[in-house]
Order: sequence, then C-alpha cells, then structure tokens
Amino acid sequence: QVQLVESGGGLVPAGGSLRLSCAASGRTFESSGAGWFRQAAGKEREFVAAVSGRGRTTTYADSVKGRFTISRDNAKNTLYLQMNSLQPEDTAVYYCAARRGVLLATTPGNYDLWGQGTQVTVSS
Repeated sequence: QVQLVESGGGLVPAGGSLRLSCAASGRTFESSGAGWFRQAAGKEREFVAAVSGRGRTTTYADSVKGRFTISRDNAKNTLYLQMNSLQPEDTAVYYCAARRGVLLATTPGNYDLWGQGTQVTVSS
C-alpha cells in the first residue's frame, strides 16, 4: 500500500529549528514530485515548499523563503523539511504530499498522496 509517514514535529521556542521527515513506501519515489503543506487551526491548507522528482528544482512560499529548506534522498525514499528561525506563525500541522509525475507543484489539488500530518508548535 502506498503511503507517506511524517515525523519530526514538536514544540520549540521562537527562533528554534526542527527537521521534518517524510518516509515514502509503495511508489517509486524518484518519479514523484513532492511537497510540504501546512494547516493552522481555523485556516486553509497552504503551500510551504516543493521539490521535483530528482531534487533539482525547488520552490518556496514567500513566508518561509530563506528559513526553510526542502530536500529529498531518493535512495532512502525520504523527503525532508529543515525549518530554521521558527516563529509562532509557523505553528500548524505539516503534511507531506507526493504527486504522479516528476514536476513540482504548489497547489494541493495537484497531489494525490498525503501523509497524516505532524504538529509543529512554536512558542513565543
């Protein structure tokens, strides 16, 4: 069964760092563009970062640019999100997602596979 499993969330003070991981199984990961999205309480799911299938191309939401880094290790079928200089407004449930095709995408509708989410809470 194809699935994505996130890990690495937690509670950190403002200015701190976290690294999220997303382990993929059941699909040739290199053939899938992948991304991270987040959803804060009472808000819609929003794009955070995306990477192409071989990791050559990345894109970020303006709100995280310069602070977050998306990467992938296809040999390990794992997607990462390094988050630095975290702020309270980064508090949300973070989801990884994968799509058919190697190109990256920034809208949730372009992804067909989602993880269960991991909570990130940044205290002020």
